[in-house]
Amino acid sequence: MIKHIAILVSGNGSNMRAIINATKRGILKKIAKVILVISSNPTAYAIKYAECENISTICVRNSELKNENFLNCMILRELQNIKVDIICLAGYTRIISRNLIDTYHNRILNIHPSLLPKFGGKGMYGIRVHKAVIESRETKSGATVHFVDEGYDTGSIIMQQEVKVLKTDTPNDLANRVLNVEHEIYPKAIKKIIENLK
Repeated sequence: MIKHIAILVSGNGSNMRAIINATKRGILKKIAKVILVISSNPTAYAIKYAECENISTICVRNSELKNENFLNCMILRELQNIKVDIICLAGYTRIISRNLIDTYHNRILNIHPSLLPKFGGKGMYGIRVHKAVIESRETKSGATVHFVDEGYDTGSIIMQQEVKVLKTDTPNDLANRVLNVEHEIYPKAIKKIIENLK
């Protein structure tokens, strides 16, 4: 049976695109389908892309963003109405509520641009992570797919893949190589979860 995925985004959604592509012509084909994209940013390119792929979208209004509890209740209601099996965060910058986490226990995934538990936590996202990795003189970094819990990047790790940190790397250089790895392992991690749901 095909599992239904909802993706929560806030930006351009490159990981979202990787997941959608994997369901159409990659390792998630015939086992998963993205049926909803929810964006906390009405101008996000991710919404336009999802619409072009004939995927239902919801853009959260500014008034809804001011109340995290209301926002999470609205998201939960939408997810339950369409019977979502797995939720994937793809650059989603809002807080996920306890109620949502409990309802979808071990079925909410996130991807982080470092080898957790290193360089995770509040405020550690995007280019900040890669800058911190280089400043710490790490020899390797990478990407981590993990379950979402109530902490910042503290959920159980599902999958990781390493990337070498070169001496000549700028944060942008490292970010680009890690992003390529993110696009590879996110669909693989989703496949692993789907196989465990059967």
